[in-house]
Amino acid sequence: MKKVIVSLVLGLGMLATANAQGDAEAGKAKAATCAACHGATGHSAVDTYPNLAGQHAEYIVKQLKAFKDGSTRSDAVMAPMAAGLSEQDMLDLGAYFASQPISPSEGGAAVGGETAAVAAPAAIVGDAAAGKYLYENGDEARAIGACIGCHGKEGASDVLIYPNLAKQHPEYIEKQLTQFKEGTRDNNYAMSSFAGQLTEQEIADLGAYLKDPSAVANVVAKKTKAVAVVTGDIELGKAKSATCVACHAADGNSTIAMYPKIAGQHESYIYKQLVEFKSGARNNAVMAGMVAALSDEDMKNLSAYFASQTTSKVAKPEKVNEAGRKLYFGGDSERGITACAACHSPSGEGMQAAKFPALVNQHSEYIKIQLEQFRSGVRANDMNGMMQNIAVKLTDEDIANLTEFLKSL
Repeated sequence: MKKVIVSLVLGLGMLATANAQGDAEAGKAKAATCAACHGATGHSAVDTYPNLAGQHAEYIVKQLKAFKDGSTRSDAVMAPMAAGLSEQDMLDLGAYFASQPISPSEGGAAVGGETAAVAAPAAIVGDAAAGKYLYENGDEARAIGACIGCHGKEGASDVLIYPNLAKQHPEYIEKQLTQFKEGTRDNNYAMSSFAGQLTEQEIADLGAYLKDPSAVANVVAKKTKAVAVVTGDIELGKAKSATCVACHAADGNSTIAMYPKIAGQHESYIYKQLVEFKSGARNNAVMAGMVAALSDEDMKNLSAYFASQTTSKVAKPEKVNEAGRKLYFGGDSERGITACAACHSPSGEGMQAAKFPALVNQHSEYIKIQLEQFRSGVRANDMNGMMQNIAVKLTDEDIANLTEFLKSL
């Protein structure tokens, strides 16, 4: 899945003190207690403990806070370590480890002059090329989004609250994915949903790839499973679209705010909605009548046509809605709300293969209606109940802030 987001996030949330600054030198002095597990410079010699060197400071602080309060992340070792840390301590530690290079300065050297332990042979041997494919494309058939949207090309995340995964210990990656899969780590609904679909082999493959993504940069990613693709005929779809014009306009750029723009929307998403309007999985009296006589081929063709059109732009607000921005990019860990960006991408372009819609340039009124319908249960055709689980926790103010912020994308 191109640009699909799956948050291999080892915890989501926007920091309340995002503008506070850490002191790397002060953090270095405080890092002595971290060295036993993570190494003096953040290069862990223990495969089940994560490398912290080069990790985003914002992400490190978020995790330390979570370990300290115990509400969203539980760990018997980390809890007492974080218990005595002040917020400034956390900021300083984050700044220090973020300032370190991802790769140790001396090849093969571990931390503080120690030599990294040689890991025991894995029970399941990961295939880096297969892991690369899953990382970059996901698996549409099982609703597994790709990791690349949140964690970036080759594991280098551009979003500060999403961790870098490049050159991380495969054992640590596998441990976290397994915990998400089994429910022993459940502080991120999206990650639990995605990881729950992964096999042990796929978890090992992802770990093998992320150990050193650059090592297989020129290797063609190995496709382990066929990914279904909607292949409609654009011209036939255009001919069939006459009945759609009244609500969605000839090119799919609806001028009526309660009806969605479908121009430029993902072909797979449009097709999914048409199929579910017809089956009744998505309840809408108007659309049910419209799709009743459509064949599967008609729906594919219509999807291809509207996906081929260009979405019209919305007017950008003069000021970005900060509350909406924080909720979109960071969610709210205290209320169990996953960041919208985890599925709809930082740019709002959504996930083609996972059938998660683009939100950028969509009518605010339409988005508001859909969030309210997911919240009330009127709309319930979301994958694994993901949207309902999130929307039920949103207040009217949250929805207003989100819809206002989305105009800024």
